[in-house]
Amino acid sequence: MAVILGAEGTLVVGHPMTIDSRTPYNEYGACFEDDGDTGYFYALDYRDKENPIQDALSIYDVKAVKDGHIPSEVKIVWARDGTKTALLINGYPHAVFDFVTKRGFCRSDFPPPSSKWPQSSHEWDDVALGLFD
Repeated sequence: MAVILGAEGTLVVGHPMTIDSRTPYNEYGACFEDDGDTGYFYALDYRDKENPIQDALSIYDVKAVKDGHIPSEVKIVWARDGTKTALLINGYPHAVFDFVTKRGFCRSDFPPPSSKWPQSSHEWDDVALGLFD
């Protein structure tokens, strides 16, 4: 994957944290949040002043993560054109947003896409990784 690092941090699953990244090329952003119960990745468009959240992808349910007590490296990376972003945990891609096609991909395929990005699903497809070549 040819990417630009947007943000990084250390995650201990179930300990609340937020990592935000905004691409320098346009008004898009992404945010990873662990609220203590779940981990979610959000697609943001700052042109929408009322609610910049365009879509959300479930990354994990804290209760289901068996080794969550072990610190993990979290990165938000961007494609060189600033229109695609991915969430990497310990180098493994968990989610991707494509702002051009308004499509999100995640390993959990949950929740259903928002009304702002009405694709048929969030089902993971390895084609998402090809967006960064």
